[in-house]
Amino acid sequence: MMNVLIADDEQLVLEGIKQIIDWDSCGFSICGTARNGEEALKKILDLNPALVLLDIRMPRMNGIEVVKEATGAGFTGKFIILSGVSDFKLAQTAMRYGVDFYLTKPVDEDELEQSVCTVRDIIIKESKTSLSYSQYLDKARENIIREILLDTCDYSTLNLEELHLNASVYQVVTYGNYNQGQFHQAWDFSELMRVTNQDNNSFDILEIEQRKAILLKGPFATGRFNDLLAHYHHAPQKGSPFDSVFLAYGRQVTDVQDINLSYKDVCQLEARRFFCTPGQHVVGYKELDRQEISACLPSPDLTSRYAESFSNYIQSYNPVLITETLKELSGFLSGCNAKIIDIKHFLIDIYILVKQKIMQAFPNSDLPFPANTSVIILIEEKYYLYEIITFLAEQFEMCMNSVGYSSGENVLDEVLYYIEHNYQENLKLESIASLFGYNSSYLGRLFTKKLNVNFNTYLDQVRIAKAKELLANPSLKVYEIAKMAGYNNVDYFHRKFKKHEGTSPAEYRKKILP
Repeated sequence: MMNVLIADDEQLVLEGIKQIIDWDSCGFSICGTARNGEEALKKILDLNPALVLLDIRMPRMNGIEVVKEATGAGFTGKFIILSGVSDFKLAQTAMRYGVDFYLTKPVDEDELEQSVCTVRDIIIKESKTSLSYSQYLDKARENIIREILLDTCDYSTLNLEELHLNASVYQVVTYGNYNQGQFHQAWDFSELMRVTNQDNNSFDILEIEQRKAILLKGPFATGRFNDLLAHYHHAPQKGSPFDSVFLAYGRQVTDVQDINLSYKDVCQLEARRFFCTPGQHVVGYKELDRQEISACLPSPDLTSRYAESFSNYIQSYNPVLITETLKELSGFLSGCNAKIIDIKHFLIDIYILVKQKIMQAFPNSDLPFPANTSVIILIEEKYYLYEIITFLAEQFEMCMNSVGYSSGENVLDEVLYYIEHNYQENLKLESIASLFGYNSSYLGRLFTKKLNVNFNTYLDQVRIAKAKELLANPSLKVYEIAKMAGYNNVDYFHRKFKKHEGTSPAEYRKKILP
């Protein structure tokens, strides 16, 4: 007989569960009960039951906390949770921590018996499987590979052939759901790479430090992985298997003792997933070389400075500077080595301080600010920095529309300022007009009337002027300058430059450089 522990804070429910089914015929013996989360956790660790029936809402510790603490302490038994209909999201969270079934209250006798019997069969099957010698060897081999990734093994004792590690190249990849709110993978790595992995010769998959890691082995496996990455050169088709995956990959190494370097790469990359851009499914080790991480942490003075700026821009109805400052803030935080939760709290502090300043300035206005608690929860639950920046932009825009004022007389100055700071982007009259809340035809006429040139001509003038400044730097290549000035096509840049200056970029550089 296997032991079962039952935990529920309602005595009536507790007694009912004990009597509702024939536990003996299901293969279980009730070894204990608990009325709160702390008591349940203590008895789980003391009695080590094979199965725990657990109410999701209990005093002192809820069911999720009990599951998390118990499994973290090494408990390997099974869980069935009981929840109300309103607890569905909590139940989903519990499933992520390894809960096998959840049942809604009031508990149905047949459903409970079926779930208990299913868990019993799973336990029996797992028990038989664990006795298999081949499984034992696989487990030992997995532990050795884990030690290799962590660089804690004795390399002199390794039999590389037995471990299927006699390859000429290795690479570590970690993977997970692109939508981080999902708990279960709906795809198979072998199918994505279109390879067979008999005897683990192509790759090994294991869990390490709460990561799903893949060790690619040999040029065939690494080559197939590069083929897989080609699917991400453009955004993958929505709903496809590639769209559901997030990948981080480390450097390729040729020695088993260097595999840990590839693993360290992916650890660093995963730690900075928060800073990924919209639609980014892949991060690679080359990005680590481009990152300039500073040692600065967001400070109270910086919080006040940003809050003051946003408050002023909202009151002066200046969407351009709000956009520019949010972009600057995002760039600063992307280069900061603070913990993600600290960055989120920094942004929460800015928002709350802006709200306070605006409400003090307009005490009689009906402002569209959500409650602070709602904002804190929303921001803390966001997975990416860009999501939080977008939220702040939307909130500031709503507030600006409520309290700001724009006469329209300075709209062209605002547009010119925006172009001056964003000329390298793919600017279109239609998108700029929309950004400032104007009709594109009206804005186009305003350009012609005030500047005697149309929008595209003015944009070229700004870009060519910037290109001329950059040409004074002899270390920059012409094609680099073209891109920095906003021209992705260097031949097109040549034509535009010659049209405006009467000479090619190279000839112009010869004239201005000694």
